[in-house]
Amino acid sequence: MSELLTDRAIMGSIAGIAVLALFVMLCRARRVSTSVEDATLTALHRVTQAAPALREGLSVRSADQATPHLRELLACVAVALVDPDGEPLSWAGEANYHFEDLRDIVAVAVNDRKPALANHGTMDCEINKCPMRHAVAYPLEVDGSIVGAMVVVAGIGGKRLLRAAEEGARYVVTQLELSELQESRERLAIAEVRALRAQISPHFIYNALTTISSLVRTDPSQASDLLQEFAEFTRYSFRNAGPYVTLADELRNIDRYLTLERARYGNDRLNVKLQIAPEVLPVVVPFLTLQPLVENAVRHGLASKPGGGTVTVAAIDDGAEAVISVEDDGVGMDPQRLREATDNAHMTGAHVGLGNVDDRLRRAFGNDYGLVVETNLNAGTKVVLRVPKFAVGVHAPPPAPVG
Repeated sequence: MSELLTDRAIMGSIAGIAVLALFVMLCRARRVSTSVEDATLTALHRVTQAAPALREGLSVRSADQATPHLRELLACVAVALVDPDGEPLSWAGEANYHFEDLRDIVAVAVNDRKPALANHGTMDCEINKCPMRHAVAYPLEVDGSIVGAMVVVAGIGGKRLLRAAEEGARYVVTQLELSELQESRERLAIAEVRALRAQISPHFIYNALTTISSLVRTDPSQASDLLQEFAEFTRYSFRNAGPYVTLADELRNIDRYLTLERARYGNDRLNVKLQIAPEVLPVVVPFLTLQPLVENAVRHGLASKPGGGTVTVAAIDDGAEAVISVEDDGVGMDPQRLREATDNAHMTGAHVGLGNVDDRLRRAFGNDYGLVVETNLNAGTKVVLRVPKFAVGVHAPPPAPVG
């Protein structure tokens, strides 16, 4: 998915460059007084201004924001964007009174999926010196579906107008494809978090509540404290505040988890060491990054070890990155078996948390930022991940208001 996103982003850049080159060509052909360099900068500005609106998808709002920039980019009389039913979403420029005359070519573009031309000479127009002489409607096709059409109205016709409309429509389509891809990416991220939530061990929830229940009579104060920790743990785990959080938030949540598990196992069987550099606490990570790793350490590493053991969570400052590790001195695992279990996690459910976290890290930061797992039989397990301190598009939500 991340590779596909990169490919589409490259396509978007290429489409923008193509429209930019066409604009410069038209400037030269019309002998515009400004320099080619100035024309290039102006066109580049228009490309960057139109893109954010189109990345939202095709709507009245996004069309209203994009069409003025598209018109200036193509140096034409007007640009219009229409929906799949041929109804106008936005018209930027002059001669909008001619839209009814253009419905036939819009219908051809939308229904027959091909460009169609109109000539002012065939229209019954009483406007003195009407700026429109020619128009072309070009279909907008995204992933095999027609999502609308782009209408370019100009004072010139011929191949130059067709070329301008083609390149302009290609640019619009590329931005809309990136919008669709981003929506798919967000839906996938939501589905993965839901899958991870479903993997929060039902046994853990049952055992936590059983532990709390057993303490109600013998130690009501501790039972009350643990119930509060359990409530905060579940509230955080099922939050809907976005795909990213700070490392500080994640650490607070695993502290709650370990507090509940230590109450169950006993402090002598489950030791916890935290080695956290304060400088990395604001670093942003995908939601529920650490809890699955710590849960794997407890369930698969220490639960089967006679006498228990220690879970160590460390986070250090390493220049432009934070290096985070979760380590246990438990029973360990044969590396080949772990690889097979992770590869088949979608079928067996075993170690699904590791695969899920690895996928989300790579999607957020790139393929260089997956999990590194070191393990062997009777040698414990260590999971290491690196996180950049800054990554484009990766932001934690603002803190919730107090009160």
